[in-house]
Amino acid sequence: MNIGLTYAIILLNAFNNMQDERGRKVNKDEKLQITKDKLITATMLLMDDMDDPFQVTSRQIAAKADVRPAMINYCFGSREDLIFQVFQRHYADMLQEEKIDELLKKDMEPKEFIKQIHFIVAKYLVKNYKFTKAITAHILFKRDLSKDQFSLPYVIRHYDGKKSEKECRLITYELSSMMQLLIFRKDDIKRDFDIDLDNEKELKKYIDMRVDLLLGGD
Repeated sequence: MNIGLTYAIILLNAFNNMQDERGRKVNKDEKLQITKDKLITATMLLMDDMDDPFQVTSRQIAAKADVRPAMINYCFGSREDLIFQVFQRHYADMLQEEKIDELLKKDMEPKEFIKQIHFIVAKYLVKNYKFTKAITAHILFKRDLSKDQFSLPYVIRHYDGKKSEKECRLITYELSSMMQLLIFRKDDIKRDFDIDLDNEKELKKYIDMRVDLLLGGD
């Protein structure tokens, strides 16, 4: 069992104990947040044990978290949104491990930064492929497009006023969604186009090509 899962189990037990010990002293908002955290932690544990994480059911999650199944919809809107929140936590942990803050401090052209950050994300998606498969449909079809994406400011800087903000948003979405889709179909890409996205050199070459196609080559 890896450190992340060990921590998740400890955290889930702590949430249960906290609720038992504090009882009615915990206000409504605190109880709701505790329930959300318990559901996220339980989902992460269940998904990690499954070959297809998206097959985890609402009843399994609720039983693991020791809450009523209806709380999933109450807290997150749907099981799919809960699974996406789990992915987001994994993603945030990855950004910390990859020391993104150090990358942000480097003096580089916006397009080069976009290539590097997309390569880091792509490596994560390939490495955690079963989670990628689980959340790809949600990201492609249900993600809120009105929310800013991490690389948007760098796309805006790259065009330096030559494109509107809406155009930059669309380009940013195209970059991330196409990367997500092709990694989701990486086995087909290897079979039909002889591009092995499990190979970091080929993955980096593909990412650079996609960025150059959308933002313009040097």
